Amino acid sequence: MSILLDISHIDMEFPTPKGPFTALRDVDLKIAKGEFVSLIGHSGCGKSTVLNVVAGLYQATRGGVILDGKEVTEPGPERAVVFQNHSLLPWLTAYENVELAVKQVFGKTKTRAEMRTWIEHNLELVHMGHAMHKRPGEISGGMKQRVGIARALAMQPKVLLMDEPFGALDALTRAHMQDSLMEIQAELNNTVIMITHDVDEAVLLSDRIVMMTNGPAATIGEILDVDLERPRHRLELADDTLYNQYRARVLKFLHERHSKPDVPVKKRNTEQASQKVATPTPQKAAKPTVEDAA
Repeated sequence: MSILLDISHIDMEFPTPKGPFTALRDVDLKIAKGEFVSLIGHSGCGKSTVLNVVAGLYQATRGGVILDGKEVTEPGPERAVVFQNHSLLPWLTAYENVELAVKQVFGKTKTRAEMRTWIEHNLELVHMGHAMHKRPGEISGGMKQRVGIARALAMQPKVLLMDEPFGALDALTRAHMQDSLMEIQAELNNTVIMITHDVDEAVLLSDRIVMMTNGPAATIGEILDVDLERPRHRLELADDTLYNQYRARVLKFLHERHSKPDVPVKKRNTEQASQKVATPTPQKAAKPTVEDAA
């Protein structure tokens, strides 16, 4: 497969009152066309920062991103982003929310009739054709997220960037959305980069799982190739030996090699005893300066 996206040795620093904070160091990753890649790691490991650099929202301090032979220096329609929250305009219908993106990208190349057909096609793709004329306040959280995905797909991006797109959904809706995403990717052969905290989701959906080390100066700790046949069915995979081996390997990385060290029991007991007699001194909360380096 040909390389579509080259994330080349990027560092990312954020200015703080105490000097530069290094969120990422030497993140190097090549992604092929049609590949589904998940980024996983603990909070603060720089997953969203990597995604924002690829999206063109951040400019890397060192290194760079090459997409289809061109350097990424700013946001563009060839990189559509689906966030955890649906980000729909509440006064517009599902159709009109998708229409905004389509007009922005294809306003000069498609006729009104062609745009209407294209919008309806993408809403049908995410099973939202029946509710295309409803506003966000009239549909469920999962349906809103489907509209957000339809809007992103309607831009015909070269890379679909997803930042925990199902994190705010209940377990049943999340499962349905995962199944829909697998169907869409099978049909369209999208290149997808997805952030997740869910190990099962990562193994179910991905061709490769990129495991990030803890920050600061987070980097790629390990890359796992997921060699499971497609289409994938969650019930069948539950008892699949290879699936469970992949799952165990990711869990081992997260919880044994890169979990935050526990306080030793002896030290913890001493601290608990001292807290019974010590009067805590109020402290001012630190000002957030690098929250978006999560």
